[in-house]
Amino acid sequence: MEKTVATNRKARRDYEIVYTLEAGISLLGSEVKSLRQGRANINDSFARIDEGEVYLYNCHISPYKFSSDRGYDPIRKRKLLLHKNQIARLIGDVHRKGFTLIPLRIYFKDNKWAKVELALARGKKLYDKREDLKKKAMERDIKQELKTHK
Repeated sequence: MEKTVATNRKARRDYEIVYTLEAGISLLGSEVKSLRQGRANINDSFARIDEGEVYLYNCHISPYKFSSDRGYDPIRKRKLLLHKNQIARLIGDVHRKGFTLIPLRIYFKDNKWAKVELALARGKKLYDKREDLKKKAMERDIKQELKTHK
């Protein structure tokens, strides 16, 4: 059972997703409590590989209301927990031209563990976005025609 906390709705529109993987996320106790309340934003966030480890940047987790942490930075970089072979594969893939790591959603797996669905993606050009819109409109029209002819 998964409980989704935050989704990056712009990611599928702005990026072509090559593949996705699940990563754990290293959090403070008050951050976990804030996530359970659904107080997170990953719209402008991205992941980067630094010194053989993967970090999540610009992920905003609001401070927990009842926390005693006064020096809390809501957009600090957070370490993502992956196996060495997954990191090695990501290093090879990200070094290719135009690829980036984008978080698609943050969720709780089995109501215990905070996870991030990470995607290896390539940025779409404007004409690619227009083609996607045309395809969507055509499919919608076809479904409407089929519905009226039944």
